[in-house]
Amino acid sequence: MPVGLVVMRWDDRTGTEVLAKYPEEITITDKTLMQVYSTHEYSGEMGMISLMVGSLNIASYYSGPDKSIYILLLLSLDDDPDAYEGGLADTSRIILQSLEDKSFLPAIPSLFQRLSVYPSLNDEQRLAMIYHDSVKRLIIDRLREEGVVSKSELMVWLKDKYKQGFVDLDSVLIDLIKRELVKEASVKGMPSELIFLTNDILMARFPPEKLVENPSEHGLPENLVGDYISVCKKFFQNYRPSEQDNHNLLEILIDPQIYEILRLLRVSIVTRNELEKLKKKGVEDIDKALKVLWETQLIQVFQDKSGNEYYALLSDIYLSLIFPKYLLNTIKMEYENKSKADKVLIEYLNVLEDSYLSLKSAAKSKE
Repeated sequence: MPVGLVVMRWDDRTGTEVLAKYPEEITITDKTLMQVYSTHEYSGEMGMISLMVGSLNIASYYSGPDKSIYILLLLSLDDDPDAYEGGLADTSRIILQSLEDKSFLPAIPSLFQRLSVYPSLNDEQRLAMIYHDSVKRLIIDRLREEGVVSKSELMVWLKDKYKQGFVDLDSVLIDLIKRELVKEASVKGMPSELIFLTNDILMARFPPEKLVENPSEHGLPENLVGDYISVCKKFFQNYRPSEQDNHNLLEILIDPQIYEILRLLRVSIVTRNELEKLKKKGVEDIDKALKVLWETQLIQVFQDKSGNEYYALLSDIYLSLIFPKYLLNTIKMEYENKSKADKVLIEYLNVLEDSYLSLKSAAKSKE
């Protein structure tokens, strides 16, 4: 597990300067900071490196010469730095875009917590982190319209669209490629690599079916079953998906403590005593987490005649990859309008075929 997070700046006159660290009690010497700086200087490129300095195992992200900021994740000796690369790139962008007003400082503890659990995130959480990320969502939205864009054009477009200014496109694309959302490929005769959308993301609420089918089997007293089913039905009669609602749901999925409660409520209807046991799993502020779940209309609380409270899932979250079948019409239109070269569109059809077969194979494996 990670043991600390350090934000460092390099100044040509004064050398290394620590802007923030967490926890406060961690110590890191100027000599170690200089070694991190020298290693990045040797590569000369923005992005992540890993190095061992004495007993320290370090994953370090460099912003590039424009800002000369280094974000160091201090790891245990048996940690694999590469497992944190995607999370460290995302954390670095959050810090860099709020560097001038120092508004990142209060967020350092929560950023460290998110980084600490990054390698253990499941597919749903990783997909949520991607969709929650403003840069990645911009890229996905652009590719939803065109299907395929050259990497060089995407970089120019992002600089114009993303006003905060810092985008490490290679790191962003690595994460999207790992999640099988995009593919990067070269086509003979094209001056730049091409970025293809291979899968899209579908997000919405859905009823907690297993709980509603038999609430009493999952912990709800029999006399409260009718109320629970009635409340769930009423909610979905009025539910309409929206971008803002999806954003609120993503906040739930990327918060490790709230997500731990959600995981429990997906399989059981529980009392407060049962929720208190989650403190052993790192859920420190149960009241705060429950407040968020209540305000986003994910839970409902029922009370029996003795005053015992039961916490039940009102709606659940669906987040998954889907095959972008609609892009076949886009390809047809681009062919008819000659807006993209034939060889690019042919390559895209091959890419989509591979993606479709891969999704189909994965679905069969789950069955």
